[in-house]
Amino acid sequence: MSEKLEVKETSELLIFLCEKLQNWSRSKIKQRLKTGCVSINGRQVTQHDYQLKTGDKVEVAASAKGPNGSKEQLEILYQDRDLIAVNKPAGLLSVASAQEKKHHALAILRNQLSRRSKSIKLWPVHRIDRDTSGVLLFATSLEMREAVMSAWDEAEKIYQAVVEGCPSPSEGTITQPLRLDEELYQMHVGPHPDAKSAVTHFYTERSVDLNGSKRTLLRVQLDTGRQHQIRAHIAWLGHPVIGDSRYGNDGKRLGLHALSLSIIHPKTKNRLTFQTQAPVDFMALLKGDI
Repeated sequence: MSEKLEVKETSELLIFLCEKLQNWSRSKIKQRLKTGCVSINGRQVTQHDYQLKTGDKVEVAASAKGPNGSKEQLEILYQDRDLIAVNKPAGLLSVASAQEKKHHALAILRNQLSRRSKSIKLWPVHRIDRDTSGVLLFATSLEMREAVMSAWDEAEKIYQAVVEGCPSPSEGTITQPLRLDEELYQMHVGPHPDAKSAVTHFYTERSVDLNGSKRTLLRVQLDTGRQHQIRAHIAWLGHPVIGDSRYGNDGKRLGLHALSLSIIHPKTKNRLTFQTQAPVDFMALLKGDI
């Protein structure tokens, strides 16, 4: 999902982007410029001091052509010899599916990092839904993936969700078990012999009135990582995630963002935290702009 902006007065490109994308870090904006994710009037620009004119159309993409126009790029949040964390844009699969075998985050990152003399191998440590943006972690070996997954219960997984209405109480914990319906590809909430335990903590960050209705920004922390866990649990609470056609109502953008992931590095034993701020189109959901 790209951010589309219009220039109202002359400015340098980096200054303009920092003013318009205030919930983004300066380093993140520079990284987008460096990897060719910024275009002006349809032309790719990487110069920080490029002079913008009134009426210019600026587009900032999360996944875009690189500076040489040769391949797509993902924003890398962290990288060492064992682990790579990226910022996955909404609308992009984490890995291949039966319907989409080529265009997904795993393939893009593999192509991005590989060289003619050496291709890189990657294993997904976890997955996030196609329409969820945010932190996605890969390992450079199967052994590292298994080492991280062996301590996955100790990982700290925090999301932001824009939901319908305003939960009362404003914070709490949902412990309803979940069971996947294979035919509907949907989670059923509640006790069942086949259901698995699931724990979701939620905290209200902000609520907005929209002409008689309300939308709320929640911070959500998972103790477990079941498929569709947040979407199913929050819908069960009576406040489905905005734009969730499976558990609520359809929309232009799913109001779910993987804000941060914190793990213990299996080799160094240091705690690593990968984080990326929610994109502009996500925050626009809270205001009812999209």
